[in-house]
Amino acid sequence: MHYPLFYFFSYRNQEKYDIGIEIEIQNKIVLIIMKKYLLLIAIFGYCIGFAQEKPIPSISVLGTGTVNIVPDKVLIKSRIEHTGKTAEEVKRKNDQVVDKVIKYLKSQGVAPKNIQTEYIRLNKEVNYNTQDTMYSANQAISIELVNLTDYEKIMSGLLSSGLNRIDGIEFRTSEKEALQSEARRKAVLNAKMKAEEYASALGQSAGKAIFISEVQTDHYQPVYRVMEMQSDNAEQQTIAPGEMEITVKVNVTFMLN
Repeated sequence: MHYPLFYFFSYRNQEKYDIGIEIEIQNKIVLIIMKKYLLLIAIFGYCIGFAQEKPIPSISVLGTGTVNIVPDKVLIKSRIEHTGKTAEEVKRKNDQVVDKVIKYLKSQGVAPKNIQTEYIRLNKEVNYNTQDTMYSANQAISIELVNLTDYEKIMSGLLSSGLNRIDGIEFRTSEKEALQSEARRKAVLNAKMKAEEYASALGQSAGKAIFISEVQTDHYQPVYRVMEMQSDNAEQQTIAPGEMEITVKVNVTFMLN
């Protein structure tokens, strides 16, 4: 059967028109759904914002915890230095002393991990008045002794090996982790005590903690001493370790009841 040409075009136009209406309806449905979701999101965000803006009665304090301990280790900050007219000369002298120092320390049972070179320097110095040129070599070595009773003997041996400068010593402890934990516990208890004191003055009470942060931790409160270069008697007492302080500070916020 043959249809007139105008009928064919009318049919195609009708088909396109129907498809267009269907797409338009679908777009309207999607738009309505999106508007509903956006409205729900806006309501949800408003509720969260309102809840966040509502102030929670609270009190924030700084707690401090301190633990004292007698140190059982010492870090010696030593240096070998020489001056001369040539770089080769001063480096050779320094290298010889460093070799003697390291061999001596190992012979006394000092572990290699406790012997550390901090820096090596070689400098050229010119006297502009006389035009003389000099060279200086420096090598800094940190030595950790895990037994304080070895200090006098080790120090005497270092000086005999040619070590010619001690920049200072630092006392340490082998129980730092346990002491630090104890200091944290004391810091939190100190914060709780402060919060309760403030709250009771207002006729209220401090509730549960809702925020805590550590603001400072001193693993060591180091003690430094500048030592003499020579010792006539290796058995004499030339250091006083005293006590170390390990301090922890925390910020804690408590609910206010």
